[in-house]
Amino acid sequence: MRSFTVKAPDGLTLAAYECGNPDGPEILFIHGFNQAHLSWARQFDDPALCAEFRMVAYDLRGHGASDKPDAPECYTEDKRWADDVAAVIETAGLKRPVLVPWSYGGRVVTDYARHYGLDKIAGINLVAASTKDDPAYVGPGLGHAVAMMQDDLAVSIAGTRAFLRTCFARQPAQDDFEIMLAYNMAVPPRVRKALRSRTINPGDMLPKLGLPVLVTHGAVDDVSLVARSHYSAETIPGATLSIFENIGHSPFWEDAPRYNRELAAFVRKANGGQ
Repeated sequence: MRSFTVKAPDGLTLAAYECGNPDGPEILFIHGFNQAHLSWARQFDDPALCAEFRMVAYDLRGHGASDKPDAPECYTEDKRWADDVAAVIETAGLKRPVLVPWSYGGRVVTDYARHYGLDKIAGINLVAASTKDDPAYVGPGLGHAVAMMQDDLAVSIAGTRAFLRTCFARQPAQDDFEIMLAYNMAVPPRVRKALRSRTINPGDMLPKLGLPVLVTHGAVDDVSLVARSHYSAETIPGATLSIFENIGHSPFWEDAPRYNRELAAFVRKANGGQ
């Protein structure tokens, strides 16, 4: 894996990573709330994906090894998130990637589509993605965010640990869980608060996504209810819906073999293949 940095238009430095076939079809992974590029370990470590595709991921602003400024407006203004995606695409020299946003990453891709359009991307794989804000789509697992936003370290750790557990129906091995907890704790409470205070996403961009879209969701997701992806698939023209039975919020981790096969087939199709 090669690491590199990306300078956002507002001056922030974003940590980015890539691996795979430098001449292959491109995939840009965008992780979720409180996570990091390491969320995609089971994609970056897959020999078949690495042999065929050029894969890029980055740590969202305020997350992982990316800058974590204090000013709330660095997180609450939509265009900054859109600018970050555009800056990663430009710095990495991506020609026409498939975007793969997980959970909160769906909001980031919505921001990008609104401000930059769709001309520079080949398709989108929405993974349990936040595409429209509606209390009816929020699962009980997101309730742990209240504790996660507290400055008391013990309370924040307990909330983060509980939240991370709810992201999986099939729980990770202890070693994997410890790594996940470590990079989840890299996100300061002030960043978590700012992200949770953003404006409502009305879902107005969904009917405008006139490109190949695969919607992936776990049937027993306790963070973002599967009804959200049913709505997305019904609203996006021509979208394909893939439901993973007995899987939670992280299908790309919980059933990586199936997810990786479906992602590969989708990326080929989005790039004009069969």
